[in-house]
Amino acid sequence: MDNQNRVCFDSGDSAPHRQRELVSPSAPPQRGPRVREVQVTGFAEDSRQADRVTLSIRVSSSKESVSDASSSVARRLEYIQQTLRQHVVKEEEVSVKRSIHRENGVYHMQAEAAVDFSDFQTMDRVCCVLLEKLDKSVSIGTPRFHHSKESLSDLRCTVCLEAVENAQRKASDLSRLLGQTLGPPLVVREEETREWRSPEEGDEEQEEDGVKREGEAARSVTHRQTVAWASARVSATFTFLDKARKKH
Repeated sequence: MDNQNRVCFDSGDSAPHRQRELVSPSAPPQRGPRVREVQVTGFAEDSRQADRVTLSIRVSSSKESVSDASSSVARRLEYIQQTLRQHVVKEEEVSVKRSIHRENGVYHMQAEAAVDFSDFQTMDRVCCVLLEKLDKSVSIGTPRFHHSKESLSDLRCTVCLEAVENAQRKASDLSRLLGQTLGPPLVVREEETREWRSPEEGDEEQEEDGVKREGEAARSVTHRQTVAWASARVSATFTFLDKARKKH
């Protein structure tokens, strides 16, 4: 199909959509001889694996003085941030939250680093280093797999284009069967689009104590990836070229 007719509508959400016109005549039809045409539909379905994963890394300390609790947490947090830098994790992919409260004369301080990885193997290596060096003084949560906006946008566009190509292929097969020559499209409409997840993003079970041992992160990467699915159905109307034009 010509590039000028390969138009993709990106809705930006997962609700079903109907009757969206992708290609239409540039001018209103003129009265005249009836145009010979063929109407077909096209369907496509595709999927993408999660391309991002968010990991929560927590350290805490309980001391009788604020400075002792703060220093203990700060040392381990600095080691976590240093490890992330060594594995080329960007600063904008890390957010840190700190909290402190006093209970029965003891100060409890906690720091949590939420890290968004685009490379699952990098995440696994970071987990192994932290668990080896900090052992039980660090808590690593369950990886949360999700899709970037760019990945979902590409998926929507891909299924739309594939549906249009399938419709064009069907029209081309019909034209050959009938001994005709297929002309340009008159109208192409996106009749329906759907999106769903398998499993739903963010529904993984949490670890009871929030701590993982070496190797558990790797098994999560293998078995808990979230897959996004999308489908599109289009209808298209093509003209048949008349024999006089075909001879020319």
